[in-house]
Amino acid sequence: MNQPDVRFDVRRVRPNTAIIDIHGEFTAQAETALMDAYAQAGPVRAVILNFGGLSYMNSSGIGLLVTLLIRVQRQKQIMLAFGLSDHYRQIFSLTRLDSAIGIHTDEMSALAAAG
Repeated sequence: MNQPDVRFDVRRVRPNTAIIDIHGEFTAQAETALMDAYAQAGPVRAVILNFGGLSYMNSSGIGLLVTLLIRVQRQKQIMLAFGLSDHYRQIFSLTRLDSAIGIHTDEMSALAAAG
């Protein structure tokens, strides 16, 4: 299996909020790394995804986001995101992911929405 060309850095910014910084290509090969990052975030109320370092995401990456969203919702957590390019904002809109994931323009507004 190919090594994923992606890295997820987890930052615990508040006791109940974690930010997962995404760097690189978000494809099917990112599954293990993404789920490890989510586990590393720990028991938080809000998981915020930072797409600022995203270079590419395909339909498999979107599928992984849906899988993560389901896990987050099962844990009664909320998922927020920021740093999406206009292209990926449009994809989130077309797939209606933007109705399940709170999309924000920057980290400060995502943190404010996390409470």
